[in-house]
Formats: sequence, structure tokens, C-alpha cells
Amino acid sequence: IERAHEEKKRSEINIKKALLQTVTAISLTVEKRDPYTAGHQNRVAKLAVAIGEQLDFSDDKLEGLKIGGLVHDIGKIYIPAEILNRPGPVNEFERLIVQEHTTTGYEIMSTVDFPWPVAEMVLQHHENIDGSGYPNGLKGNEIKLEAKIMAVADVVAAMSEYRPYRTMFSIDDIIAFIKQERGRKFEPIIVDTCINLISNKTYDLNQSLE
Repeated sequence: IERAHEEKKRSEINIKKALLQTVTAISLTVEKRDPYTAGHQNRVAKLAVAIGEQLDFSDDKLEGLKIGGLVHDIGKIYIPAEILNRPGPVNEFERLIVQEHTTTGYEIMSTVDFPWPVAEMVLQHHENIDGSGYPNGLKGNEIKLEAKIMAVADVVAAMSEYRPYRTMFSIDDIIAFIKQERGRKFEPIIVDTCINLISNKTYDLNQSLE
């Protein structure tokens, strides 16, 4: 019985490992099409997990956050490469196409029976708590807590990255921005937790997941 239990445990670990490797491969597929955001999903996943740890998420919920972060932009696979790789801001029509990545990503990820709300994280990570976000204009508690974490991690990681049409923002600028949107776009406790993390010299925004 002991041996069967050990084998079952080993099998579960291998399945989990394969799942994470598959999700990472999917994440890399998106980033191959968008060289300007290489490593972005990985950094978002890392920051989301760090925020989740501070909020006392269980190991299981942290695993869900990691996977949600790694695939939050999966819907960008459907955005034409010439829009993704444009070295400047997009026009209104193109902006609407880019915004569709949340619903496209949701359609893709909802086909997988995850034990975590991964599809909802993908769908809702651009929703704002005041209802001004997209795609569904959700407010407050209508938005999953994991998606609220993803929203903050996503914007902080993006601002810390270089883009051809702008330089990367400093930590002070990033903190000022999320403070300004605290209670409007972003959940206050998540903003406060994130600020504590990124203002700490030991947290490296540009470091990827192990």
C-alpha cells in the first residue's frame, strides 16, 4: 500500500510538472510573436505569486496564480503581428482589436478544466474595480480576486519594461501611478501589498520565475 501511495504521489508531481511546462510553452508561443514583451507573462506570474504570498494564499491558490500569470495574454496569439510589433501607439480600431485578447484568451483557456479560475483571470485582468475596464465593465466584487492581483501585476510589469515608443518607468513612477489608481482601477489592499514588495530592494521586477 505504501509503495502504491508513493507511486501515486510521484505520478501527481509529474502531471503537475508537465502541466506547468505545457503552460510555459504556450506562454513562449505568444511571446515569440511579440518580441517587445518577451518575458512579460513570466514576470507578471512571478509578481502575482509574490503578492499572493503576502496575502496568505495557500500553495494551491499560488499555483493557480502562477499559471494564470503565464497565460494571461494568450489571446494575443490572434492579434495580427503588424499590430503587435508596431513600434508606436495603436489607433482606435487597432486598440479594439488588441482589447479582444481577453475574450479570445478566455475562449481558449475555458476549454481546459483547471482546478483554478485561470480562464477568469485571463478574461478579467483588464477589468477595473470602478467598472471602467473591459471587456464587461465589471465592478468591485464581480471581479475575481486573482484577476485583481493580475491587473496590478500586469501594469507594474509592463511599466518596468522597455517599449520602442517609450523608455521603462522608474519604480517611483510606477508606485505613483498605482497609488493614483488605488481604489479606482485597482483593489487598495493589492496596491498596498505590491508597493511594499517593489519598494523593497530585495524584489527584482525584471527577474523571471525560477
